[in-house]
Amino acid sequence: MGGTRLARVVAAHGRHCLVEDENGQRTLCHPRGKKSAVVVGDIVAWQPSGDEGSIERIETRRNLFYRQDEMRTKAFAANLDQVLILLAAEPVFSEAQLTRALLAAEAEGISACIVLNKQDLGESFDQAWARLEPYRRMGTPVLPLGLHDGHGLDALRQRLTGRHTLVLGPSGVGKSTLVNRLVPEAGAQTGEISRALNTGRHTTTATTWYWLEPARESALIDSPGFQEFGLHHLEAERLAQLMPDLRAALGDCRFYNCTHRHEPGCGVRAHVGADPAADPLAIDQNRYRLYDELFDELSNKRTY
Repeated sequence: MGGTRLARVVAAHGRHCLVEDENGQRTLCHPRGKKSAVVVGDIVAWQPSGDEGSIERIETRRNLFYRQDEMRTKAFAANLDQVLILLAAEPVFSEAQLTRALLAAEAEGISACIVLNKQDLGESFDQAWARLEPYRRMGTPVLPLGLHDGHGLDALRQRLTGRHTLVLGPSGVGKSTLVNRLVPEAGAQTGEISRALNTGRHTTTATTWYWLEPARESALIDSPGFQEFGLHHLEAERLAQLMPDLRAALGDCRFYNCTHRHEPGCGVRAHVGADPAADPLAIDQNRYRLYDELFDELSNKRTY
């Protein structure tokens, strides 16, 4: 029996998790107590017990990226530097889901970037790129990518260097291909992790931490796909502050508690639909519509 040690959680499944120490040594651990609150990216204090170990405590997190609906909370990862939202020219992406992921990152103070794959699709790519113009205008990095021929991969690698990045994306956008291009040994690693966690197989139903280089300074965290992205942990009144394009227009409303939806003298709505060439604070109409719908949803959420 040894003393307590610090390590990072690099994979988790059910009641098991894999922790990695500063030398790269990995150990299967089990949290104490009935409920596990450990997520990938956590720094934990653990105690050896034979070939395995027990988690004694979770060190204070810098952040936690998660979603929450009426029924449950789903945590993706902790202690992140960046969230990468991978989209593609096809299938057509949901701007509502994109906005929700960006809001969840902003609420935790995590940088976000958008990567648009399938540059080889020409017209479809151009249309998707145009849809992302409001996001570029509000300062969110948007990178083009062609995984088919590797176009844009070097620029993306630069963006990932020195950061711990969670990759999100709907099915069909090339997330697995991206992980395999950036981490050639990912398949072997996931096999080892599955055996260590005794899951028997690996699908991206579990979040997994991959180092991008031997020095272990940059990491890619692969996450499961999702159909819905609940934001029930956010208050409707915070939304405008968490949306950079709306936030830039705050401060000129007649009422201090303006919801920016129907009040007279609203300084935000004055910029909705304006020409960006004439108004530097122009807010895209579709972005404002998403704000309005989310405000409704979060104002009427049930509490338990």
